[in-house]
Amino acid sequence: MPQGKGLENHTAGSGFILLGFSDHSSLQGLCFTVFLAIYLMVLTGNGLIALITMVDSSLHSPMYFFLRNFSILEICYTSVTLPKMLLGFLMADGRISFLGCATQLYFLVLLGSTECLLLAAMAYDRYVAICEPLHYTLTMSRGLCIRLVMGSWVVVVPVQIGQTYQVFTLPFCASHDLHHFFCDVPPLLELSCADTFWNKVVLYTIILVFVILPFSFIILSYINIIRAILKIPSVLGRHKAFSTCSSHLGVVTLFYGSATVVYLKRRSRDSGNIDKYLALFYTIVTPMFNPLIYSLRNKEVRIALKRLLWKK
Repeated sequence: MPQGKGLENHTAGSGFILLGFSDHSSLQGLCFTVFLAIYLMVLTGNGLIALITMVDSSLHSPMYFFLRNFSILEICYTSVTLPKMLLGFLMADGRISFLGCATQLYFLVLLGSTECLLLAAMAYDRYVAICEPLHYTLTMSRGLCIRLVMGSWVVVVPVQIGQTYQVFTLPFCASHDLHHFFCDVPPLLELSCADTFWNKVVLYTIILVFVILPFSFIILSYINIIRAILKIPSVLGRHKAFSTCSSHLGVVTLFYGSATVVYLKRRSRDSGNIDKYLALFYTIVTPMFNPLIYSLRNKEVRIALKRLLWKK
């Protein structure tokens, strides 16, 4: 699409304006308080999960190794967006530099993709534990667990560098207004003056590889897990087996449910507000609920937490 007379490209110094809650300017103070409380809950809750799975010897198993890495990932994930949001509420200023927006987008999509792969690795761990319990110790060796975690981080790095570069080499129109709380691919593509067809092809290819395929693997794993659980003769045995999976299944549902709606549904002019509120769900609300889900549903985590608090 050729640029008209009234259209100008962004330069590295011009940046964007994150509108966020600008349509509710009178609530800036309340929003700051609420999101500060959420951020502190994310840091405290996930930090405690990471700490107790590290220091308590009874939690030195593959399942809790994955949980520790997942909790650290959740802290990093929320730290990409929440501090900037809090500063915007406090200063009533949603401006973000071109480089700052590119950096935020890169780490957002990097950590989001890593989370999808890590959730799939956690599902595989539960599959082996319940469907192949006699081979669990041999299959889920420390070396394999480390490779699965490292692979979840490393494999997405070049892909997301490429996507971020592709987005920020587009020409952006005169409007600096980004109708979102943070820099994300769909709202940025809406501001471009150029044809974004190939950007969308890349976006949906990445979604297929790093979101849909891991989610499909998780679904297949849980189909086999449920079949194996139903074959357990005792009610107590079935309850114990399911309780080890329910926490992970709850986090998967929260994360994938909101993220799928945002990225895969057809976008329209009226969908902007809905999309940005749903985005808050998978970037902020899910990390907040992660430690609550695991501490409330997992007896071993509750006991380890009590031991840690008594020591203190």
